[in-house]
Amino acid sequence: MASRTDPVLDTRALNRATLARQLLLSRAETSARDAVAHLVGLQAQNVKPPYFQLHARLAGFRPAELAGLMEARQVVRMVTLRSTIHTHTADDALTLRPLVQAARDREVNQFRKGLVGVDLDRLALDARAFVEAEPRTMGEIREELLKAWPDADPQSLSVAARCLLPLVQVTPRGVWGRGGQVRLTTVENWLRRPVGEAQSVDDVVLRYLGAFGPASVKDMQTWAGLTRLKEPFERLRPRLLTFRDENGVELFDLPDAPRPDPGTPAPPRFLPEFDNLLLSHADRSRVVAPELKGRTWSGNQAHRVLLLDGFLGGLWKADAGVLTVELFGPASRARKEEIVAEGEALLADMADTPAGADTPAGVGVGVGVGSGVGVGSGERAEPSAAPGAPPSAGPGAASANGTVSVRFGSIRG
Repeated sequence: MASRTDPVLDTRALNRATLARQLLLSRAETSARDAVAHLVGLQAQNVKPPYFQLHARLAGFRPAELAGLMEARQVVRMVTLRSTIHTHTADDALTLRPLVQAARDREVNQFRKGLVGVDLDRLALDARAFVEAEPRTMGEIREELLKAWPDADPQSLSVAARCLLPLVQVTPRGVWGRGGQVRLTTVENWLRRPVGEAQSVDDVVLRYLGAFGPASVKDMQTWAGLTRLKEPFERLRPRLLTFRDENGVELFDLPDAPRPDPGTPAPPRFLPEFDNLLLSHADRSRVVAPELKGRTWSGNQAHRVLLLDGFLGGLWKADAGVLTVELFGPASRARKEEIVAEGEALLADMADTPAGADTPAGVGVGVGVGSGVGVGSGERAEPSAAPGAPPSAGPGAASANGTVSVRFGSIRG
């Protein structure tokens, strides 16, 4: 329990500390591989988000760097934390999955009604042999298992294989600019290395705090999809600092981790859907204001988000080389200029062109403080500059990347 003498970290202090750990206060001069390791993986439910996550965090990042790591099998896509797909370094893939395996085993139990009469040990052996012969689709795995258990529920068989085996999505799936159906094999088969001993829970607590702290026990449980983590925090207490948030919740942190001044500037950052910044704390108010809770989702659809002053400030989408932003509130002229500059850099750096190629003509940025509901809605308040017009100091100017249009207003609904 938090002591009354523990220092209190207000929301802005927590925000700036977390942004610093997440490499979002300033872009880091580090490699993509080292960043993936520092962040303990990148949420990768969709193919492109890991690339956008790294673009927001690393100086000079281009998609080819992560794509090259995927093709060289130095990073892989697999189910780990929260039973969701993450991009991990090869080392973490081999040692983090064993740490969460007990949770995956419990997940299988939720489907036991569809697995009556199924020998799970045999299922794991049969599925392993099948996917290690060559990478298979989940549909192919399901059909193979139905040969042995024709009366079982097909979906339950799929879930069992997914949970019992450390399956990775093989390339070209996950490689920027290349398509590919999801095909699976075991991580050992793909990396030609045996699964190692699970990382110790204590070590993972320290890594989590290094990437997401200061944080509570419940925060880490939310991130990892694990329970009963109070004990390792208590073991580590002599090595950690403790704080309280404004609600009195005890927070743990590494003594030498950055905790910047709450007034430290935070530049705009375009984050993809499912960025772990928004998914890794039980209390997300350090990034999402209470009044904006739920605004990053429409039904089952997660939106891409824009950070302004370090907090959720809007949504964005990119379509046919045009980036459209909807802000949740007013922004100063200087802030709009920052958004435009960041948006231009995003489009130029993340264009689907080979490394070193010029951004295609006509690529532009439309930054909207929208007057309608949802991304991309709202009337344009001022016309975009004509292509090729000289740059000007304000938003709406044409640039080397194409035309920039800005719409003003606020989102309703």
